[in-house]
Amino acid sequence: MNVEARHVKTYLAGEPPSNGSLGSISIEINNSMVLLPKEPMKRRYFDRRVGWFARGQVDYGLNAQESKTITFLDRWRLEVKDEDIEKFKRGELVEPKKQIVYYVDRATPKQWVPFIKKGIEDWQAAFEEAGFKNAIIAKDPPTPEEDPEWSPEDVRYSVVRYLASPIPNANGPHVSDPRSGEILESDINWYHNVMSLLRNWFFVQTAAINPSAQGVQFDEEVMGRLIRFVSSHEVGHTLGLPHNMGSSVAYPVDSLRSASFTKKYGTAPSIMDYARFNYVAQPGDEGVALMPGIGVYDKYAIKWGYKPILDKSATEEKPILDQWILEHAGDPLYRFGHQQVGDIVDPSSQTEDLGDNAIKASQYGIANLQRIVPKLIEWTQEDGKNYDDLETLYGQVIAQYNRYMVHVSNNIGGVYEYHKTYDQEGAVYTHVAAEHQENCMEFLQEELFQTPEWLLDQDIFGRIQYSGFVERIRSIQERTLNNIMSLGKMARLVENEAANGDDAYTLVEMMDDLRKAIWSELSSGRTIDTYRRNLQKAHVDRLAYLMTAENQKKLSDFGGYRKSTEVNTSQSDIRSVARAELNLLKRNIRNAVGKTSDRMSRYHLEDVAQRIDHILDPE
Repeated sequence: MNVEARHVKTYLAGEPPSNGSLGSISIEINNSMVLLPKEPMKRRYFDRRVGWFARGQVDYGLNAQESKTITFLDRWRLEVKDEDIEKFKRGELVEPKKQIVYYVDRATPKQWVPFIKKGIEDWQAAFEEAGFKNAIIAKDPPTPEEDPEWSPEDVRYSVVRYLASPIPNANGPHVSDPRSGEILESDINWYHNVMSLLRNWFFVQTAAINPSAQGVQFDEEVMGRLIRFVSSHEVGHTLGLPHNMGSSVAYPVDSLRSASFTKKYGTAPSIMDYARFNYVAQPGDEGVALMPGIGVYDKYAIKWGYKPILDKSATEEKPILDQWILEHAGDPLYRFGHQQVGDIVDPSSQTEDLGDNAIKASQYGIANLQRIVPKLIEWTQEDGKNYDDLETLYGQVIAQYNRYMVHVSNNIGGVYEYHKTYDQEGAVYTHVAAEHQENCMEFLQEELFQTPEWLLDQDIFGRIQYSGFVERIRSIQERTLNNIMSLGKMARLVENEAANGDDAYTLVEMMDDLRKAIWSELSSGRTIDTYRRNLQKAHVDRLAYLMTAENQKKLSDFGGYRKSTEVNTSQSDIRSVARAELNLLKRNIRNAVGKTSDRMSRYHLEDVAQRIDHILDPE
């Protein structure tokens, strides 16, 4: 039911990736033409309160005084057989007229096939909420002898494609009917090297409490379970579900240390969140679950999108769908939080986080990283092997630590987004409470701006690098500092004060807290070490940037993914506060120069004072 046309095109190229002397690049392009069904499937209209891949169509035939885009879901055509309608009405599970079938590519390594199949069929429990049994099944493709014409390129077959590639990823695209949203076919791409990604995540997030993760080569059963997890997540995409990054915040942090809770609910209400593995659990938390499964939200979303509403048109079923949402309004287990690209405005909808309190979860996570670092050499050692694995896994510790800093710092200047309609009480957008923002700043002062000495393991550095450990710390500190002092966050602090007055955490308070934490040596006369000197220079550099930063425009929201805050920098309070901070620093530094007996500290302060003079008066 499709025609595939492949052709090779050669283009002139200034920097071709392989042979620069040719000055050209050749690429193979594939075009598909798909025959659509004669009878389009009944649409189901989109609602932003339930996450779903959707498509829009401008309908000029509506009786509306503006051109209006009608948005409807991408979903498989699951229909009740005529002979089973009465059973369905009685609440009995029925098989759909046409099942969703995924074939597992013949090229897939044999030991992983059963785990991929289990990941596919894990979704059967969700479809039971929609009234169907055996709605989704996994199969082996026929052999060439059984069907020599069978091809994964055939639009009639959905296939989990194994790709022999070093790309550490997997994805789940689909092809759908633009008239109705009916998903016609899906190919899940499973790159071989996704296993290295899984190994790294599972190690750095669970090795402190999990013996099966304390090494560089996992047992087949362990890696198989991780592949099953990825398989389930990617299948969720092909069923129509986007990432639900607001899911994991539903669970109290300490509940993630409970074996009974996590075995029942997993680490998040949705497998579509990036709630990878349980980094909150501590040694002694016996039997705690380490990863999410098909959760409460997933079952709810599949029911909302797939349960047939008989004898109703797409328009007529809308009040019923609304009622299904309102039944769970205000319950965080059923909340959808959009993935955010660019500025992270809503801190309750972040990637890679767990639990309802970023400070507490990150403190647990850091405690586990502090247990892992001294064991890295032991857990990666092998006679005759070099230190590449040690370098990789130490880099994963750094990356995980940086995630915790991001999770916490995004609460400063944060605004929660909880989608509602007119028949629901309360605001859609609310600022993060001032006390929580202050606590987040205190966390960053203690865990990051005070040099994290526990990361500086010279036994590890002596094996993996001849230089660079100072730069690693500087980079994390600067990245977090620049995030806190981003134009969008600072503008939202100004707005928060304008809207909420004394109840807000203000821009001036934030900048005061930041300066006192980063420059605490000025009042004490203590020696300023290398790490702190780097951080202090980064602070001055960021203030210099704020003095000349161009206006920030509001960007297209890219279907809800991209958030941005418009800022007129020169006319906002940001530049005024930055100038005041520079003047305060200049006075404090000049007063402190005479107090320090350390030569390098004095050189540093004299240098910074001159830098500030130049920033304030470039001429």
